[in-house]
Amino acid sequence: MQNTVFTPAWSTWLVSDQRHVDGRPDVMTYTTEVLSEPVRVSGAPIAEIVARTTGTDGDFVVKVIDVFPSENVTKPELGGYQLPISLDIFRGRYRDSFSEPSAIPAGKRQTYKFRLPTVNHVFKPGHRIMVQVQSSLFPLYDRNPQTFVDNIFNARPSDYRKATISLERGPDGSRVWLPVVPAN
Repeated sequence: MQNTVFTPAWSTWLVSDQRHVDGRPDVMTYTTEVLSEPVRVSGAPIAEIVARTTGTDGDFVVKVIDVFPSENVTKPELGGYQLPISLDIFRGRYRDSFSEPSAIPAGKRQTYKFRLPTVNHVFKPGHRIMVQVQSSLFPLYDRNPQTFVDNIFNARPSDYRKATISLERGPDGSRVWLPVVPAN
């Protein structure tokens, strides 16, 4: 049996700076104004993504991020740091049932509701809260062919197709529910 060697990048991916993703055209980013008071979240954030896709399968990645102030005198490397505090991926084929996956009807509005990992975090004054939504977490999570197949691990190269995902916004659109509690 071989010893598995984890690279430093693998062991720290859960706290890796997300600035490399911010601004990409395939990532939707929502950010609050600078906080004037602490905001404490304790519990499981809930993602409720309402979207349409041109494919028949797809992934939805939601990240809740603590954005540090743009300048940090004592630790300049932390200026603007985007610390993920909770993130998860949801495969669209399981939107109705985990035991009976089904193809996503292309072009039709669908809701993908899932729980993110539990958090206990205080966003400090001067920080901002960011939510990022994207459709891939590769290489941490296997690629989705965007085409419904019985088993993604058996997908053929021809099953992999480009898909366009449109997030619905507004009163009946996508949202992330944060478990905000008193900061005392």
